Amino acid sequence: MIMTKEKSDEIADKALRDEGLEDMRNIGIMAHIDAGKTTATERMLYYTGRTYKMGEVHDGDAEMDWMDQEKERGITITSAATTCYWRDHQINIIDTPGHVDFTAEVERSLRVLDGAVALFSGVEMVESQSEKVWRQADRYGIPRIAFVNKLDRTESRYEKTIEMIEERLGVTTLPLQLDYKDESGELLGMVDLVDMSLMTWDEETKGAEYQRSEIPEDVRDKAEEWREDLIEKLAHFDDELLSRFLEEQDIPRNLIDRALRRATIDETYVPVLGGSALKNIGVQPILNAVVDYLPSPIDVPAVEGYEVGSTDEEDKVRRPPSPDEPFSSLAFKVTTDQYTGTLIYLRIYSGTLEEGDNIYNPNSGNRERVSRMFHMHANRRERIEKAKAGDIVAVVGPDHTSTGETLCSVDDPIVLQRIDFPDPVISVAIEPRREADEDKLNAAINKLAKEDPTFKVEADPDSNQTIISGMGELHLEIITRRLREEFDVEAQVGKPSVTYKETIKSKSDIDEEFAKQTGGRGQYARVKVTFEPLRRGEGVIFESTVREGRVPKEYIKSVEKGIREALGNGKLAGYSVTDIKATLYDGDHHPVDSSDIAFKAASSRATARALKGNSRLLEPIMEGEVFAPPDYVGDVMEDISKRRGKVSGIENREGVQLIEFELPLAESFGYATRLRSITRGRGTYSLSFSYFKPVPEKVKEEILNKRGY
Repeated sequence: MIMTKEKSDEIADKALRDEGLEDMRNIGIMAHIDAGKTTATERMLYYTGRTYKMGEVHDGDAEMDWMDQEKERGITITSAATTCYWRDHQINIIDTPGHVDFTAEVERSLRVLDGAVALFSGVEMVESQSEKVWRQADRYGIPRIAFVNKLDRTESRYEKTIEMIEERLGVTTLPLQLDYKDESGELLGMVDLVDMSLMTWDEETKGAEYQRSEIPEDVRDKAEEWREDLIEKLAHFDDELLSRFLEEQDIPRNLIDRALRRATIDETYVPVLGGSALKNIGVQPILNAVVDYLPSPIDVPAVEGYEVGSTDEEDKVRRPPSPDEPFSSLAFKVTTDQYTGTLIYLRIYSGTLEEGDNIYNPNSGNRERVSRMFHMHANRRERIEKAKAGDIVAVVGPDHTSTGETLCSVDDPIVLQRIDFPDPVISVAIEPRREADEDKLNAAINKLAKEDPTFKVEADPDSNQTIISGMGELHLEIITRRLREEFDVEAQVGKPSVTYKETIKSKSDIDEEFAKQTGGRGQYARVKVTFEPLRRGEGVIFESTVREGRVPKEYIKSVEKGIREALGNGKLAGYSVTDIKATLYDGDHHPVDSSDIAFKAASSRATARALKGNSRLLEPIMEGEVFAPPDYVGDVMEDISKRRGKVSGIENREGVQLIEFELPLAESFGYATRLRSITRGRGTYSLSFSYFKPVPEKVKEEILNKRGY
């Protein structure tokens, strides 16, 4: 069934108001590491009555950081989901990690959210990972509100942070508040530019109670100036507000909120709030803004997918977020639970789901049964019997479902777009300390690989070792800790090594014939394929332009499979090949002797010929930031240069220097220890994967020699 936009909007409008979906919000909390995401989430849960104790990250008792390693390190490692209620609205919150090694957690969370709260530190302002997660949200078209945190710090700069949000992220902001500090720089409260009042929070009630009072004289002129700018921008979104503005009449709050909601959902503007989550200042306005300005499931477009087995635009299917539509959902997270086994996190886009229902996975072709269903609160669960469109739930039962796959109605299947994850860039060899634990280790790492799409496991055919790969040293360190603590497996881990890639230097045209005669039925296939290099980051693309009849349609998939499998083992050093396009433009077949096997073999041999003598080695390049006192900048830059790195910018940030740079991953091992030594422990840094680029010739020879090529 093909659903037009007009028809789906009509169904959504008619069916959903009674279901209360307009009172639901699915939001994420996203930011750079240490910007205060988990602290802000803890306050939200406390003020909404979801928790009765305010957890603290630095004390290791934050509700949302439930893993032992999260408590120890004071960072979020896994995205945690919870549900709370504010002003009769259900808010499903996902607290995402800020560390770059766990970018998959952010990616899969953003894929299923309708809106987000982006936190920025008023001290460090817009950092590299802030920019990265913002771009991820851009890709999914997620409306956002911004919260400038840590304004209690004397060195914080609210207005400068807002300027940097506009400059670095290319957005237009709508500040809804001004920070109000005394002469010593202590944060006293926030000026509300919509209500034109000063908000102050009560320390004795841990910020649960707050008061409104007159705006102090020393900030009144500035507040009026900022409010006028706010109203002028919003006037474009509401005719009644525009009329009142032009006639200089009073503008009621409901008109401002209506225009703000439209502007936010339209992604024209980003409302900005401020405060200090740690000091319990400014958190309730975040909750109000989530309810007032971020979209409900019926404010976002109906989810789109395809009929099973097709990716043609004419077979596209739309599913409005109605409980009366056929069931469709996306499995955005898979976890291993010691009590219930496999736990699948679902975002339900349409229909209803009840315990005991049979559902269908069109990606694997398996029917699955839902035995139990929960609303999650970090690692705790509340059992529910029924869930509907818009809900985020966890289910027990499906054993053959992986992250990014669709679970839907058996009778009306749909395939939703999968989630794309980056490839791992770092590898280590791993083996059990005791030979008797080998099966136990293999079972444990395969479970973890099912949970984490950026964690890969493979066997090295040359050394017969098990190789695990991930996004960084911290990522793999946490994996090995989980093996010990959750699965009771002691493992020995080798030194980290870089996962390189290969690509081709130039275009080539290959004509390959596979013919085999063994007395009975033979094997015959002929393919003509053009291989050409692509820009960095484009991956592998296969296309067929062959005329009908030259290569029968049923063999095209075998050609693609043969090419992709051959690209998994490059001819230069055995690394997988990327940034290449293969176009099947001609070929030949035999009515009796042709088969899937023959076409797969022909295309595999064609690929091997295209790669031989025409390959280059690519290495992962990391982008990074170092915050260091001015006295140590020269030493930091010299060290980066010695590591084949390149400094791309230096910026003064309130008494420290921000150094932006690029560095080959191979040269980054041990950098944390070296930076501590250079800066006497006063420097901090972050590194994240950026792109692949060709390896210098001298370095390439060393790599090939080590690999035995």
